[in-house]
Amino acid sequence: MGLTLAILVFLALLFVAERIKPDWVQRTEENILAILLATITVVSFAQVIARYGFNMGWGGALEFTRILFAWMILFGMGFGIKMGTHLGVDALIRKFPPPLFKTIALFGALCGVFYGVILLSADWLQLFGANTKGGAIVYWSKFFKIGIGLDDLRYPAWFMDLFGVQERVHRWLAYIMLPLGLALFAYRCLQAVLQIWRGDRELIVAGHEAEDLVAENKNLLRD
Repeated sequence: MGLTLAILVFLALLFVAERIKPDWVQRTEENILAILLATITVVSFAQVIARYGFNMGWGGALEFTRILFAWMILFGMGFGIKMGTHLGVDALIRKFPPPLFKTIALFGALCGVFYGVILLSADWLQLFGANTKGGAIVYWSKFFKIGIGLDDLRYPAWFMDLFGVQERVHRWLAYIMLPLGLALFAYRCLQAVLQIWRGDRELIVAGHEAEDLVAENKNLLRD
């Protein structure tokens, strides 16, 4: 319940922030993704140099980069919905009349909302007779209560002395992005539902615009 409330408060604050300073929110999201990608690149490059050049290295590098990569995916999937950059196939539904096309687009966006919510917590499906329970919130909460650590990542000695924590980095710290990322994904899908309903966007995915997106960005690295 504590994590669920924290997520709802976070989404409420995000909603308010986007009403006040949408550009600042978008830059923050872009910077988070850029920092994650840059950190993965730097750590991986440094590890290669250390191992092949000096026969040494950081034992926790693989686990660290793997966690950051998962963070980038979980955080980025909601941002991709917001920006409409997820690729999709819409050749068939564009043959339909506009009212039917919009209905299918709304259905697709709603599926995204329910997908995120079900992965967060499936307990509520029991109201409809489904034999389901658990989800990302329960999964994370168990790690938080147990206090189990990661396999290879260790806290610095000064950190352990200062806070009196265990040697291994708590697993719940690394896994916090799982419920947070799913909550952001569901929230962005809900936003897409409202945007499609108002006519501000056509689909939850890029669809036929994929070729245009590739064409627009093919010289990005060159520039």
